[in-house]
Amino acid sequence: MTDSTPSHARNVTQPPSLARSQRLPRVLRDVLCLTDFEAKARRQLPRPIFGYIAGAAEDNRSLQDNRSVFDDYGFTTRTLVDVSQRSQAVELFGQRYSSPFGIAPMGIHALSTYRGDLVLAEAASQAGIVSIMSGTSLIPMETVAQAAPSTWFQAYLPGDPARIEALVARVAQAGFKTLVVTVDIPVAANRENNVRTGFSTPLHPSLRLAWDGLTRPSWLVGTLLRTWLNHGMPHFENSFATRGAPIVSRHVQRDFSARDHLNWGHLAQIRRQWPGPLVIKGILSVADARKAQAHGADAIILSNHGGRQLDGAASPLRLLAPVVQAVGDMPVLIDSGFRRGSDVLKALALGARMVFVGRPFNYAAAVASTAGVLHAISLLRDEVDRNMAMLGVNRCAELTPECLVMTR
Repeated sequence: MTDSTPSHARNVTQPPSLARSQRLPRVLRDVLCLTDFEAKARRQLPRPIFGYIAGAAEDNRSLQDNRSVFDDYGFTTRTLVDVSQRSQAVELFGQRYSSPFGIAPMGIHALSTYRGDLVLAEAASQAGIVSIMSGTSLIPMETVAQAAPSTWFQAYLPGDPARIEALVARVAQAGFKTLVVTVDIPVAANRENNVRTGFSTPLHPSLRLAWDGLTRPSWLVGTLLRTWLNHGMPHFENSFATRGAPIVSRHVQRDFSARDHLNWGHLAQIRRQWPGPLVIKGILSVADARKAQAHGADAIILSNHGGRQLDGAASPLRLLAPVVQAVGDMPVLIDSGFRRGSDVLKALALGARMVFVGRPFNYAAAVASTAGVLHAISLLRDEVDRNMAMLGVNRCAELTPECLVMTR
């Protein structure tokens, strides 16, 4: 899973970024950081699909806070430290990963690029990082688990014991070892952006939707038509134990029923049934972090769903230090707003064990499929590596709050 070669020795004749640029597809050669993928994805994807990925809830206050919070922290550095043997590898649940970041779960990713869920999972496996498959995906979980067995599965669950039991049994039978349960969607959010861009689930056929597809011919042929020809109409395959609604339908509606019934009693049921690592995603308070720990969670993911649920919810980074202090040795993971290696290292210094990144990897896949995702991983990995050297640390565990100073 990991590259044991010291980071300084991977390319001794020229800078890694230069060597990589010489063999990249042309579309990626001017992509120098994760944010560069967004403009390219906007040109590639139909307006409703791009709007669904980029958008958040209501006035985007949480979306904006997820980025601005990093400006609250500056680095302090240690100089004249031998960092020639530095490594960003980390261990979680007995598995060693090559970097302290992973790919967050993203729904309907197979509309961004052909076989999108497989693209993310296989690229992550090749790079030795974590990828989490979304429960609102369009490729059967069994297909992804077979292709990339190290993938985690993320579920949205109704508060219905029988349906919970059936889905969890299916996830285990598929071969996933780590289950992530998202708990911050009791009701659908007010995503006005989706309405304005014409996005819905399922997508409703219309002249506007047809025009959006026709004006993006590479997406229309390379993703949509290729999927239909090879695999038929995409469906929500993994929301429940049985197949869900088709992605395009005039009359069929997705089943969101009983999510507002989900409670801690259901989590106790899941813990009794699920034998492997259980991760609770969507925690945003010290009290809930302690409850998750008391109910047998093996880790939590601090998250405000990328700003896509409760607008005005605090950035997870603002809760990170007190939550880490409250739960002791239980791993605290985090997502929402991460774009730079410096962002990742700030979270690790505040106690996070791993960081998850969503939208940029979605954009990267839309731009150049597997090559795009691998390039995105390499860019972020290189930033982490350089910043560790300049901070004067050799291991992620050496990052502590003393590496940071409040700037405002």
